[in-house]
Amino acid sequence: MELVECKGYRIRTDLYYDGERNLWIEPLGSGRVRLGFDPLGVEVNGTLAQLILGEAPRQVARGEAIGTVEAEKFVGPLESPLTGTVAALNSGVASSPGAVYEDCYAAWLVELAGVEPEELSHLIQPENAAAEFAVRVERFRKAGVLAW
Repeated sequence: MELVECKGYRIRTDLYYDGERNLWIEPLGSGRVRLGFDPLGVEVNGTLAQLILGEAPRQVARGEAIGTVEAEKFVGPLESPLTGTVAALNSGVASSPGAVYEDCYAAWLVELAGVEPEELSHLIQPENAAAEFAVRVERFRKAGVLAW
C-alpha cells in the first residue's frame, strides 16, 4: 500500500478510483473487488448520520444502488461503480459510519464478486490516481464544496 500526500489529502496510489462517485476500488483477485469512500467522498458527504448497505448476495449493475447514505451534505443512493454480485457487506462500518473518518481505506463498504476485468477500464487507473485526485480537489474547491 502506497500513500501519497495530494492537495492536503492522503491517497493510495495502488487503487482504482471512481471520480464521479468518490469511491476507491481495490481488486482482491478472481474478479472480486472491495470498495469504499475515497478522502473526497468522506469530505463532500459531511458527517455521516446513517449508512445503510443493501443485502448480499445480489446482482447489481454499474450505477445501481448498493445502499443509502444519509449525511450532513448528501442524502441519497450509494451507487455501485461496477457491475457484479454484492458478495460481502462491512456491517461494522454500517453500524459505526464514523469509522470512515478514522481511515477511509480500512473502512471498506462492500465487496463485489464476478467483476469482469474490463469493468475497471472506465475508472481512474492507479498510475493516474494522484494527478486525477488533484484535479478533482481543485474542481471541488472552485465549486465551494470544500471548506478550505
